[in-house]
Amino acid sequence: MALHYHSSPILLLQLFFYFSVSFAAPRSNETAGGVRIWPLPVSVTHGGHHRFYVAKDFHLITEGSNFSDASRILEDGFSRLLDLVRVAHVVDANLSRFASSSLLHGIHIVVSSPSDELQYGVDESYRLSVPGPAPGKPAYAYLKARTVYGALHGLQTFSQLCSFNFESRVIEVRMVPWNIIDQPRFSYRGLLIDTSRHYQPLPVIKKVIDSMAYAKLNVLHWHIVDTQSFPLEIPSFPNLWFGAYSKQERYTIADATEIVRYAQRRGVSVLAEVDVPGHALSWGVGYPALWPSKDCQQPLDVSNEFTFRVINGILSDFSKIFKYRFVHLGGDEVNTTCWTVTPHIRNWLRKKGMKESDAYKYFVLRAQKIALSHGYELVNWEETFNDFGSELSRKTVVHNWLGTGVAQKVVAAGLRCIVSNQDSWYLDHIDTSWEQFYTNEPLQNIKDPRQQKLVIGGEVCMWGEVVDASNIEQTIWPRAAAAAERLWTPYDNLAKDPSQVFARLAHFRCLLNQRGIDAAPVSGLGRSAPWGPGSCFVQ
Repeated sequence: MALHYHSSPILLLQLFFYFSVSFAAPRSNETAGGVRIWPLPVSVTHGGHHRFYVAKDFHLITEGSNFSDASRILEDGFSRLLDLVRVAHVVDANLSRFASSSLLHGIHIVVSSPSDELQYGVDESYRLSVPGPAPGKPAYAYLKARTVYGALHGLQTFSQLCSFNFESRVIEVRMVPWNIIDQPRFSYRGLLIDTSRHYQPLPVIKKVIDSMAYAKLNVLHWHIVDTQSFPLEIPSFPNLWFGAYSKQERYTIADATEIVRYAQRRGVSVLAEVDVPGHALSWGVGYPALWPSKDCQQPLDVSNEFTFRVINGILSDFSKIFKYRFVHLGGDEVNTTCWTVTPHIRNWLRKKGMKESDAYKYFVLRAQKIALSHGYELVNWEETFNDFGSELSRKTVVHNWLGTGVAQKVVAAGLRCIVSNQDSWYLDHIDTSWEQFYTNEPLQNIKDPRQQKLVIGGEVCMWGEVVDASNIEQTIWPRAAAAAERLWTPYDNLAKDPSQVFARLAHFRCLLNQRGIDAAPVSGLGRSAPWGPGSCFVQ
């Protein structure tokens, strides 16, 4: 059956983009040479024509003087590895026809730290080796890591060395021996999801976490609530989730605890955000006293002590669930008009001798003190730094989003920074290409090594206005993977021309598809459809 295409402007744009990209660099030398790993490790060497066939009883051997895997994080990670390398194929080969020296019997993992605490700055390094064939000696892959989370990254890398051979019906590791040394460039490698603009069901959030682990992203920034809805249960103030879209579009405390548990077992921390004082209209559905007035409903009422009691209750409940070092307090896009037109707040401002800009600073700094009292360090959007940066707590991480150049100013002031400049790392900007994601450099124009260390990492942001469960994955991937390599791989190993990694990124996108992740084609803009019939490896 032939397919006929109408020459719509969108289709013509897709065809032009596809041909301009794919003919420029249909296959990179790296992929032709066999290094298909994404993100690219610090150091990779491999052999030529030798290969191993993965034995049917491929098994895990663990070792470490103090490591016991009592929580079974590594054991569960290994079980997921087996599922990943099989990619749902039926491995039905008779392996007895292969020489014993050609079989890879298992993976030997050594973890030196007994702790399975996942926290900012945890050691994520690993060394992975797959030896060449040695007659008379059973072959094992070897993985060494300081922590179980480094070991999980090593397992992800090993999974990308494996491929299913459709002729022999067996899983292979080709081009042995392999020797890989790896560790992340930045400790914070984030992805934001927004569950206020559209509710995301728990299975969808879990799939996002799975896909993050595949790309070695390690922080899920959960923008839980906003103007439109308040879906999370807060035991201290149980009416807050009256602001959810519906009773079915909510998260219980047990749900949130499960998300944190699920993520932690995959090496992903959860950064919770409660954005104040703006972006909070939904809070007043359950507690109208939080609004400046019935007719002017945000930002939150700065003059009402009840406002800060609610924030304290939320952060108290957060501290029992979200154990990550940081909490995100927002602070962006605050329009103070409601404060100046509401009589009781206007009178309060006059008595305090404050302008509305002073009240904005007062609110942010007071919210910071509440968070600090619950043991958190702080993240705030960059407007807080732009307006009164010198008065922020020194435990503040400034979250850049408005544009480039902010990180340079933040670290010069001695504060830490997360880079998410919207011109390059906002996933809801559908017209931003993967090449822009790949080339966005967090340390741009920051030359002082001491200041470079204050950039703790970066984050791609999947704001939820135009995504729900039906399209979130294809909007995130593969562009988030381009940023993931920027955040993981040493600067000198990154391609200076993005076309050099097109084939390797296309391979990773196909791998995501094989693993059930709805990643969009590489040769297009965000959330684009395939341009026409063809292999996923060139689209």
